[in-house]
Amino acid sequence: MPKYLVQASYTTEGIRGLLKDGGSKRRAAAEQAIKSLGGRLEAFYFAFGDTDAFVIADAPDNISAAAVSLAVGASGAVHAKTTVLLTPEEMDQATKKTVSYSPPGR
Repeated sequence: MPKYLVQASYTTEGIRGLLKDGGSKRRAAAEQAIKSLGGRLEAFYFAFGDTDAFVIADAPDNISAAAVSLAVGASGAVHAKTTVLLTPEEMDQATKKTVSYSPPGR
């Protein structure tokens, strides 16, 4: 199952909700959203700085991950950046692919 890293930043509205509900409820909400599409929450951490939370999750496919991202973004409470993560074995497979490419200017 593909793995994703989500970097989330709360809007002012989202921070108000976090203050009201607490961190555990936010983790549970993320877990439920991911589970509802057949995925699994691996990790959920809050952080200091520009990114308020880091989430690592498995999803059945990119379409399911995009659906969760759309639902979260549409709430207006969170801005999220999702990165697809590759295992070392997947990178091994990628290095064995032949690509026909010419760089700019050549």
